[in-house]
Amino acid sequence: MKNNITMKDIADRLGISAVTVSKAINDKEGVSGELKEKIKSLALEMGYRYNAAAKSMKDGLSYNIGVVIPERFTGLTQSFYLRIYQQISKNLEECGYYSTLHILNSEDEEQMTLPRIYYEKKVDGFIILGQVSKGYIETIQKMELPKILLDFYDEHADIDSIVTDNFYGAYEITNYLIQQGHRQIAYVGNLYSTSSIQDRFLGYFKSLLEHRIPLQDHLILNDRDERGKFIDIELPESLPTAFVCNCDQVALELIFKLKKLGCDIPNDCSVVGFDNDIYSTLSEPHLTTVEVDVIMMAQTAVKLMMEKIRNPHRKSGRILVQGKIIYRDSVRKL
Repeated sequence: MKNNITMKDIADRLGISAVTVSKAINDKEGVSGELKEKIKSLALEMGYRYNAAAKSMKDGLSYNIGVVIPERFTGLTQSFYLRIYQQISKNLEECGYYSTLHILNSEDEEQMTLPRIYYEKKVDGFIILGQVSKGYIETIQKMELPKILLDFYDEHADIDSIVTDNFYGAYEITNYLIQQGHRQIAYVGNLYSTSSIQDRFLGYFKSLLEHRIPLQDHLILNDRDERGKFIDIELPESLPTAFVCNCDQVALELIFKLKKLGCDIPNDCSVVGFDNDIYSTLSEPHLTTVEVDVIMMAQTAVKLMMEKIRNPHRKSGRILVQGKIIYRDSVRKL
């Protein structure tokens, strides 16, 4: 295979001019959307590499996007955000961009310290992946660069956000439990930790309301502190027949805890999760859960970032990405 693929190589394969290829790759006018996608797809297939350094000098852009992930979401047992980051990197490369990962430690977050790559002007925008403190959001808002919040939002911040439809996903999976005959249903998650956990709780609550099932405070169980550090889940004296967990990792830990008490899953207690990540298949039985469309979330974030770089005044507000229930064996029909 040829090592240095040029625009002329791509043009020759398609029987068009190198000028047309250049316009398509650089998102210039004069090329139809269909042909542009065809050119970009072939360029990727042939292994064409954008000359980012030359483009940077010409356009005044770095062709790098900073992706900030709070350190607490990057532990050895947490893979969800790294999966999203991998998809973001892949999609950015298809647009001629590269990703620069910045792990935000707790000290920098508390002191409102922005990444050094911002001050050194090494990126053209930031994707904040995972909930940060309100103070840090306010600091981010002052950055004179395009920025996107991914997998969380803050109603007081004028920053575009992309989230999975947490409310509807939790609403649907709680409906499913009720359809299976469950009426004593607990929710597992700290309501003050993240916007995602709050929205999933509200979906759970709406389902209870619609089925005239009273919300019981003792069935709202904490799984972490407000900074996101996991804690031991305190179970009620009288166990419910089902648990809605805010994520699969917590659902897995809950199953371990219930089994130590001699509970059989799902014959004694049904457990459902959220995310459909690796933890959903590590449990025995495998978890019924709500799948988060990681690929679509990453694609949407990159597409919006490209639009915001071209038009800094572009506003999208909050964008919801639909999920779906994955039915497995952790729920029993009563």
